[in-house]
Amino acid sequence: MEILPLLATNLALALGLFAGLWALAQINRDPSFVDAFWAFGITLMAISSFWLADGWALRQQVITGLVAVWGIRLGLHMYLRWRHEGADRRYEKLLADVREKRGWSFGRTTAFFVFIPQAILLWLTALPAQLGQVSSDPGFGLLAYIGITMAVFGIIFEALADWQLTRFKADAANAGQVMDRGLWAWSRHPNYFAEAVTWWGIWLIAAETLPGLLSISGPVFLTFTLTRWSGAPMLEAGLAQTRPAYADYIKRVSPFIPWPPKRATQEN
Repeated sequence: MEILPLLATNLALALGLFAGLWALAQINRDPSFVDAFWAFGITLMAISSFWLADGWALRQQVITGLVAVWGIRLGLHMYLRWRHEGADRRYEKLLADVREKRGWSFGRTTAFFVFIPQAILLWLTALPAQLGQVSSDPGFGLLAYIGITMAVFGIIFEALADWQLTRFKADAANAGQVMDRGLWAWSRHPNYFAEAVTWWGIWLIAAETLPGLLSISGPVFLTFTLTRWSGAPMLEAGLAQTRPAYADYIKRVSPFIPWPPKRATQEN
């Protein structure tokens, strides 16, 4: 399949998936479960490309396999967290602000501010998993081996960070406290860091081909959204309001890339 038909087909799949999720959100009145389907949707993009593209089989298998392991694990984690914790306050605030300013209905607001943008941005983020499967040129070079190593490391690192945070939250004694143990003592967002590493790794695998090289906007956008847009900034804004100790945590711990923490201030 040619590149443009492949991308168009996957975009249609993403929009179709999120149209169904939008309909479901009209029933449960909570769109925040969409975060789980972000990972599932990217996995769908990789699997669809595997079947539609005519690239070198081993490269296709490696890219699709890595994306599937990452996406299924993360999607299940996010879905179970949503089932346990309920609606995400970030989505509640976003919807309340939009509806107050524009007077839109719940359906219109969730369509134009949650589900349609998420479908398009998911498709953009997944470009390495799509374009990386197009070329039939065989063989792995140094970039691919580095990319595989990075992706495997990122998947394991993110799973460990999520597991540590889940265990911390499960202990009632930690209610209202700041998670500053394990990987979270070295980075305020080790899970986001690992996700970025994973996708830069997948891009490096794809980048040994010209179509894959051109998919760099995927990891660039993902890194931007994790560090500057809807990831860390929105999360930290909420934590700073609900956890007084978070201000000191910010002073001590690296915002993204894991780094030895600074010593606590003398006042503490």
